Amino acid sequence: MTATGNAVWSSRFAFIMASVGFAVGLGNIWRFPYVTGENGGSAFVLIYLLCAVAIGIPCLMAELLVGRRGGGSPPTSMAAVATESGRSDRWRVVGGLGVVTAYTIAITYAVVVGWVLWYLGRALFTGFADFDAAVAETTFAGLLADNQSMVIWTLIGNVIVGSIIYAGVTAGIERAVTIMMPLMFSLLVGLSIYNYFAGGFVETLQWLFTPDFSKVTGATFLAAVGQAFFSIGVGMGGMMTYGAYLPKDFSITRGAGTIVLADTFIALLAGFVVFPAVFHFGLDMASGPGLIFQTLPVAFAQMPGGAVFAVLFFVMLGVAGVTSMVGLLESVTSWTKEKLGTSRQRSTILVVGSVSCLSVISVLSYNIWEDYRLLGMNFNELTEALYDKLFLPMAGLLVALFTGWFMHPDHSADELRDDPQWYGPWRGLTRFVVVPAVAIILITGLI
Repeated sequence: MTATGNAVWSSRFAFIMASVGFAVGLGNIWRFPYVTGENGGSAFVLIYLLCAVAIGIPCLMAELLVGRRGGGSPPTSMAAVATESGRSDRWRVVGGLGVVTAYTIAITYAVVVGWVLWYLGRALFTGFADFDAAVAETTFAGLLADNQSMVIWTLIGNVIVGSIIYAGVTAGIERAVTIMMPLMFSLLVGLSIYNYFAGGFVETLQWLFTPDFSKVTGATFLAAVGQAFFSIGVGMGGMMTYGAYLPKDFSITRGAGTIVLADTFIALLAGFVVFPAVFHFGLDMASGPGLIFQTLPVAFAQMPGGAVFAVLFFVMLGVAGVTSMVGLLESVTSWTKEKLGTSRQRSTILVVGSVSCLSVISVLSYNIWEDYRLLGMNFNELTEALYDKLFLPMAGLLVALFTGWFMHPDHSADELRDDPQWYGPWRGLTRFVVVPAVAIILITGLI
């Protein structure tokens, strides 16, 4: 336990697995490869890697060092570090924004995790034999209209997530991620090898790694900055909470670098799982979320061993969804536990229970409540707009602004003392690259 009473990660490996699990979500599986192909292939990858190093790593380091120094939930950590630096404890609002962001994302994300589990059940018990495009589209539309199934599978996902958080940092989160993340990685590698022999692998290589600089525009750089910022998981309070469980002898610089590299590698690897089937069977590349739920089942029906492939694929997606949900709701649970002065177990029940209730509204907004609108958007559209365009970039901007310009430099240097040679570059990037870049994302999104 730390001096503040927090649990501590038992090993570097456990922390890395938990953080990568939080960062790697369902969006990484389909969005990163798709955005890469649409923005010039390897030309975009190079720009993304530059943004991940110049923006993603400094943002991640900022959250981790505030979390470790503050030793509590995001609001508590921000207030403690601000006070120590002679600043107002009102900076706690920034940590609170991260908690609100995580909670807001979890409401709609839980439903998508429910979809994955429903498709996993389908893959296990009936499979996708004789699926064609029409059947796949009808099946997905039928799921969106079936409130009972969506609620049940959403609740099953939330019970899994809640059980992990309920058990605590060591017995719950660590034990889960040290099994689930190697499993997910092994499945990604195995499915990629399968695709090497099944067809479409060469086309995927060309799609992802043939640079097309004619597609590189200002929008490409903006897309790369946004992808680097959001895919790493900053601005949601989760990394700050995980940072509070870090021992003092852990190198934040090396940890952040490892997390970003692993996140990027897994996102690229996912491309070799998803897109060979898309190319081989001539499916729609631009299906977005429908690529997973409408297009790939058609490929599973046609490929040799498709029944096994489908089960392994949705297991992998389920792991990605659950570990991300754990990271999102751990920050909310930590704050609730502090605010109410109650146990982790009661806080978990309260947080996961309330998310489950609000997720029902998200479920209904896919069908019978779809036309109930505020500002021209239904519940799901409004929720996504709030966290995507406002909460996430604002939280990230304010954390970078605080650590770069308001936190006492001696305190941030002390947290990065294991690699002092990187302190100067980190502070310079945070002040003069991250702050303006994330401000541009925020302003562009609002406009």
